[in-house]
Amino acid sequence: MTDAKTPPPQVWPTLRANDARALIKFLVEAFGFEETVVYGEGDRVDHAQLSWPPGGGIMLGSANRGPDDQWALPPGTFGAYAVADDVDALHARAAKAGAEIIRPPQDTEYGSHEFAARDPEGNLWSFGTYRGEPRG
Repeated sequence: MTDAKTPPPQVWPTLRANDARALIKFLVEAFGFEETVVYGEGDRVDHAQLSWPPGGGIMLGSANRGPDDQWALPPGTFGAYAVADDVDALHARAAKAGAEIIRPPQDTEYGSHEFAARDPEGNLWSFGTYRGEPRG
């Protein structure tokens, strides 16, 4: 059961980071994610939720949690595409915050305007106007 403030079911990509707290700060500053919740003590992040303003978001935590870690994803191996309305402004924001731009803003043959960047942990991010094809 959910209340009016709980978002509807969604897909939440997850990633791990060597320095999760620094990555959270970067993702908020560079790409505009919103820090919703961060659990953990000291440098360790057990669980963080960063919301994407148009909807959805990501979850992340610290890497290297020991041999019993059942979600041991190697840092820097994540890739995601996020829908954005003002791609050029987001590109400028990301570049100013130090994101490594690996593909500058461009128009695609399928009607999207998008760019791609790498965060300090090595994860790949693509932001564009393509919202997907309608479901049949």
